[in-house]
Amino acid sequence: MEQVITIAICIHAFLGGIGLISGLGSILLKKGSKPHKKMGKLFSISMLGSCLISLVIAWMPNHENLFLFLIGLFTIYLVLAGNRALTFKSKVKVDSIDLLLSGSMLFFSILMLLLGFYGLINSLNNSVLYVFFGSFGLFMTLKDFQFFRSTNKSKWLQNHVGKMVGALIASITAFIVAGLGLGNIISWLLPSFIGTIYIIYWSKKLSKK
Repeated sequence: MEQVITIAICIHAFLGGIGLISGLGSILLKKGSKPHKKMGKLFSISMLGSCLISLVIAWMPNHENLFLFLIGLFTIYLVLAGNRALTFKSKVKVDSIDLLLSGSMLFFSILMLLLGFYGLINSLNNSVLYVFFGSFGLFMTLKDFQFFRSTNKSKWLQNHVGKMVGALIASITAFIVAGLGLGNIISWLLPSFIGTIYIIYWSKKLSKK
């Protein structure tokens, strides 16, 4: 079993590394260009593969970690919803896949918040992280449903950029925490703060266009 876990962790780390490199590459390349699109596809595939493996690892013996499991689900949501946002370039109607993605993440975000508040009351570890990422997920999913109800779907590109950058933030955070071994709260939260500033910058830039 330990050999299987070790192999799974190695594959997870390898795919995560590809996701990190391709994600940074897609940010540096011109938005909408062919290289950007290719890097984006590579990022999406590698991140999905890495996160799916992490979901399995998080339930393996002696590696049980509910928080990492939920963060894995959050990252999968960001990647899938970020790619789904591109479909609104040519459509207006929201379909069942969009609702399922956002609805599922809404449920898990509320779950993270409840676990976080329970942990804060009982002085449990990682409680602040549960609250932070739960709040972040809740905010994003509520914005999704606001977008779905709107008759104007012109902000599809902002949604795409926001979610894909969010997935990249998760990749960078995983590298800092797991790769560099820095597991303090600052290591968990700093990439999110920096990434949020970047998302706000691009949202305003795209809104002007």
